[in-house]
Amino acid sequence: MKISKKERQSSLQRLLAEDPFLTDEDLARHFSVSVQTIRLDRLECGIPELRERLKSVASQHMKETVKSLQTEEIFGEIIDVELDNKALSIFDVTSDHVFKRNGIARGHHLFAQANSLAVAVLDDDLALTVRSSLHFERPVSAGDRVVARATVRRETLKNKSTVVDVVSTVENITVFSGEFQMYRTTRKGR
Repeated sequence: MKISKKERQSSLQRLLAEDPFLTDEDLARHFSVSVQTIRLDRLECGIPELRERLKSVASQHMKETVKSLQTEEIFGEIIDVELDNKALSIFDVTSDHVFKRNGIARGHHLFAQANSLAVAVLDDDLALTVRSSLHFERPVSAGDRVVARATVRRETLKNKSTVVDVVSTVENITVFSGEFQMYRTTRKGR
């Protein structure tokens, strides 16, 4: 059943208030309309595009939570952080991030996203990578959106280090995974 434009726009605003990470394509499927219709609805309602919504949410959340890094020091965009527990970031791969010869993303970009997420998830003023074990599972190309998830796995109180696992995916397929042993100046729960 088709709903009116006014009802659709009202519903669109509610949906995006609940989940600001929905894409125009997701919304078009939800409402069974074209992507262009969703874009026009967003414009009329004053709702920014996904990238701007993500930046706004991430920036506000970063200011409230992350202690170990400044916003400009992070590679990718941190979307969600629960300090000393888990964190999520996204990185949109562009032609600037890939080898010109084959269009495959340079590994140091995937590492930078994962490493900065491993640092940001820790509830500490100073967190440094002591050691990492990395696995590049699949190539990543320009146009891919890399979603990295960090999980704080365990802590070694003796040497003030914490192990953080990071798994990066593109369209729910793992492309990179890493285990980061992180030095921190304080112990969790102190």
